[in-house]
Amino acid sequence: MHEELRAALAGLLDGLPPTRAAQAVDRLISNYRGRTPTDAPVLRDRADVAAYAAYRMPATFEAVRAALAAFAARVPDWSPATHLDIGGGTGAATWATAATWDGPRSTVLDWAQPALDLGRELADGILPDTRWQRGTIGDGLTVPPGTDLVTVSYVLGELRPEDRRAVVAAAATARAVVLIEPGTPDGYLRIREARTQLTEAGLRIVAPCPHGDTCPIVPGEDWCHFAARVSRSSLHRQVKGGSLPYEDEKFSYVAATTLDAAPAPARVTRKPQLRKGQVLLDLCTTDGLDRTTVTKRHGTDYRRARDTTWGDPWPPQP
Repeated sequence: MHEELRAALAGLLDGLPPTRAAQAVDRLISNYRGRTPTDAPVLRDRADVAAYAAYRMPATFEAVRAALAAFAARVPDWSPATHLDIGGGTGAATWATAATWDGPRSTVLDWAQPALDLGRELADGILPDTRWQRGTIGDGLTVPPGTDLVTVSYVLGELRPEDRRAVVAAAATARAVVLIEPGTPDGYLRIREARTQLTEAGLRIVAPCPHGDTCPIVPGEDWCHFAARVSRSSLHRQVKGGSLPYEDEKFSYVAATTLDAAPAPARVTRKPQLRKGQVLLDLCTTDGLDRTTVTKRHGTDYRRARDTTWGDPWPPQP
């Protein structure tokens, strides 16, 4: 699916003056990293939307796909028939959902018509079961009864606190909810707050946390985040001004559900440290944060540890 998305993005900035694209990207970076919530769309016109799609869609797609994969591993016999992408913009999370499960009928809900128009254009002929719907993201938002999956990716930071709570409350009425934010201390705090709201609504936390109790991380001392590898196309490198063929997108997320599902026993919360004859794993467990050392004497577990990556469950699932 990522190759189809890359092909759909190709040529997107043709005809847009480089300075205009650069200005739009700079403003988007400011919004993406800033702390000022809003009650208006961040994407204002075609130039904004084209720059956003080239600058952010590949990274957003990979981050959401990683979060959805972690959730899907906990519910291997389930797939959503209906999906609502709240604040979905040009549809990166809907592309990721289609890459994770076959056949969900998706609705992308956003308040920026230019984003919806471009998203529909990019998905034409590739994501046929997708509706593009304009609506307000915030107080008054409702999720259609019986919705299987709701995704909210890189949106909560754009909202005022009262709208943020309204969006999470609406999302919590679905069978499954996956929320993704930037992998920054502020992004983690928004996920942490939403996580509490989801558990209070009666949903089970199934990823990344191994439990639904209070997060053991002390705010201000650390934050929970993960990384997804993003391959950069020539378009991507041009817009972002980078030279490497890849980048790592840092993200925080939570997945919760009303389904009969259980979280992993533990999850790797940092890049494993490979040393001679041993692997050091930083884990979040049912008993809190822990560091475990796996050595050659552990046999199969040692080989598994060497293949384990940041964000994986531990021990590895079949």
